[in-house]
Amino acid sequence: MREVSVRGAAIGGKNPLAIIAGPCVIENEEITFSTAQKLKAICGALGLPFLFKSSYDKANRTSLSSFRGPGIDRGLRILAELRSKFDIPLVSDVHSVDEARHASEVLDMLQIPAFLCRQTDLILAAANTGKAVNIKKGQFLAPWDIEHVIGKFTSTGNHNLLITERGTSFGYHNLVVDFRALPIMRSFGYPVIFDVTHSLQLPGGQGKRSGGQREFAEPLARAAVAVGVDGLFIEVHPDPEKALCDGPNMIGLAGLEKMLAALKGLDEMSGCSAGIGGAAGTV
Repeated sequence: MREVSVRGAAIGGKNPLAIIAGPCVIENEEITFSTAQKLKAICGALGLPFLFKSSYDKANRTSLSSFRGPGIDRGLRILAELRSKFDIPLVSDVHSVDEARHASEVLDMLQIPAFLCRQTDLILAAANTGKAVNIKKGQFLAPWDIEHVIGKFTSTGNHNLLITERGTSFGYHNLVVDFRALPIMRSFGYPVIFDVTHSLQLPGGQGKRSGGQREFAEPLARAAVAVGVDGLFIEVHPDPEKALCDGPNMIGLAGLEKMLAALKGLDEMSGCSAGIGGAAGTV
């Protein structure tokens, strides 16, 4: 299993379970900074590598009226200030070739959203920045087809790549997680992240917005860690009921440390992040 280092946070190999977490979208400086500070403290106390993720623009929204964020210029300024204050690796979504180049000046890791995971020019542009990149497997993509996505990315010579599982479309307004996908994708040799909260999303399930089932966050996270992953992606908000984006599937800060402590223990017991569970060549 390849190890990817993102500004001091080591992911994959024999490293502890990495946590990529933060509010779905940047709502304002106060929520962004306070959440980042608390997440850093929680992960630091548990000895878990932490990367902060929040989007400056959620380009894929259910309706035109959905909140998208502050936009790339103001959003990147907020993230740059956050990194300066708290010394945390930054992750955010990119949606175009030009955006990837611009965002790479601030971000430590770029993220390609699930619906864009087959966009060849975007993948190549993100890889050519030289930064680490997290590519989310599309809800429409079979796990073994991620090999072709990896091939596009690594053709540039950049191997700083993570792959994220975030559920598969199951009829209308629903996602399910096929846990066979985790060892299949890990067999290609790159760290695999399980997106806990987006896997609970009910896309468009509330008419003009998506629904979600956050009550299943811990059971699905436990299952993924037991099967074998290198990290967890968790969207977190101080008050999910008042969140401007993805509130129904985001989880609150209260109780997060207890959940992560349990997941860390499960990971250590199963030996998954040490390359025992779901290692390359076991498929």
